[in-house]
Amino acid sequence: MAKEPKVRKEATPKPAKVKKPKKESSSTGAMATMRKTMRPRINSFRTSMKLILKNPLAVTGLLILISILAIALMAPVLAPPVYQDEYQMPKDYEPPKPPGAEGHPFGTGKWGSDIYYGVVWGARLSILVAVYVVFCAAIIGILVGALSGYVGGWFDEIVMRITDIFLSIPGLILSMAIVAVLSRNLENIMLSLIIVWWPPYARLVRGQVLSVKESTYVEAARAVGVKKSRILFRHIIPNSMAPMIVSITIDLGAVVLVAAALSYIGFGVPPGTAEWGKMVSDGQEYFMSTVEYNGELINPWWMVTIPGLAILLFVMGFALLGDALRDIMDPRARR
Repeated sequence: MAKEPKVRKEATPKPAKVKKPKKESSSTGAMATMRKTMRPRINSFRTSMKLILKNPLAVTGLLILISILAIALMAPVLAPPVYQDEYQMPKDYEPPKPPGAEGHPFGTGKWGSDIYYGVVWGARLSILVAVYVVFCAAIIGILVGALSGYVGGWFDEIVMRITDIFLSIPGLILSMAIVAVLSRNLENIMLSLIIVWWPPYARLVRGQVLSVKESTYVEAARAVGVKKSRILFRHIIPNSMAPMIVSITIDLGAVVLVAAALSYIGFGVPPGTAEWGKMVSDGQEYFMSTVEYNGELINPWWMVTIPGLAILLFVMGFALLGDALRDIMDPRARR
C-alpha cells in the first residue's frame, strides 16, 4: 500500500506583543493639569501687559513706582543709618541749610535734620504703610463683602448697617479719633487706617458678588452639587476682583496721602521720623520766614517743596497706573 504523504502543520503565528503605554506619574499629571488650568490666566496676563505698555500714562506711572521702589530697597546703601532706629533722621542741631550745603544734597530742615535721608527712608516707610494698610483692609473687606452678598438675608442687613456707620464718618476724622485714643505711633496710625479703609471694599465686593452669583456657571455649579464654600471662593470671588484691583492700586497712593495728612496736623509719627507728611509739617513753620546762611537771609523753600514733591510723585504714580488698569480691565477695551 502506498504511504499517505505527510501533511506539514503550519505553525500558528504568535500574537505580537502590544506595548502598554507608560503610566504617567502623579506629579507629571498634576503639572500638566496645572499648566492647562493656568494657560488662560497667563494669556490674559500677557494681554494686560501689552495693553499697559501701549498706554503712555500707565508706563509713566509704572516708571515712577519702579524708581520709588528701587530707592526704598536701596535705602541702606543710598543713606546709611546713623541711629539704631533707621527711620530717625540724622541731625546737626544747626539752622536749616540750602540744598548742596556741607554734604546735604537736599539741604537740612528743623534741628538740622538731613532732608535727603528723610526722602530716601521715607520712600521705604511710605511703601510699608501703603502695602500693610491696603492689603489688610482689602482682605477684611473682601471676606465681609463676599459673605454678606452671598448669604444675604438678615446677615447682609446687619453687616451693611455696620458698614454704613463707618462710612457715615469722614475717614480722616475717624482716624484722628482712633489715634487720639491710642498712642501716637506708626502702628496705631496703620491700625486706624485699616479700620477706615475696609468698609468701602466690603461695599464694592458685595455689589459684585450680588451680580456674579446669578451667573449661569454659578447656577451650573449648584446644580451638580458643588459645596457653597467652593462656589464662593473658587467661582464668585475670583470673578469679582477686577474693580477691587483697580481700587487697591489707586488706594495705595491715597493711604500715604492720608497718613501724611495725619502727620501734618500732629496725629502722626514722632518728631524727627523720616515720614514725608511730618517733614512737610516741620518745614511749614519756616515756609514764610527766612534763615541765615553765609551771612545771607534766604527762604527755606526746600523744607516743604522736596518732601511735598515726593508725596506728589508717589500718589501720582499709583493714580496713573490705577486709571490705566480701569481701562484695561474693561472687557470692551480688551476686545
